[in-house]
Amino acid sequence: MKVNTRLFGEVDVAEDKIVTLEQGIVGFPDLKKFTLIYDSEKEGDHNIMWLQSLDEPQFALPVLQPNAIMTDYNPHVEDELLEPLGELTEDNLYVLVTVKVPANIEDITVNLKAPIIINSDTRQAGQIIVEDDVDVRYPVYDILKKAKEEAGE
Repeated sequence: MKVNTRLFGEVDVAEDKIVTLEQGIVGFPDLKKFTLIYDSEKEGDHNIMWLQSLDEPQFALPVLQPNAIMTDYNPHVEDELLEPLGELTEDNLYVLVTVKVPANIEDITVNLKAPIIINSDTRQAGQIIVEDDVDVRYPVYDILKKAKEEAGE
């Protein structure tokens, strides 16, 4: 499937790379089909990826794996909220958090309160509001800068 995106131009998306969020994402309930786009040259845990909507090519959210900024991130989620995704295991569970990149890059934050949970086997996903007392705007600039320096980038 070819998709003409605002940020990446025309991209070819394989069927097995399409993720479905049946309930959409917070603020955009009608957007249900997505794919992840990342810089293959910089692939790794500390890099920002893009959750690109296939329903609205102008819409892409920066996302990041939460373990890149908080190794003990393990929010409590009610089982019933995860049921629509299918059976989740350590091997098929993929978690992302959305990134807010303001004009001043040093104010970059991630939303730990509403992770996107993906079952990589079924390609079903959902944005779940967690019960834990975690930040909606968790500052990450210093964490990402340090990780980049340690990686020698």
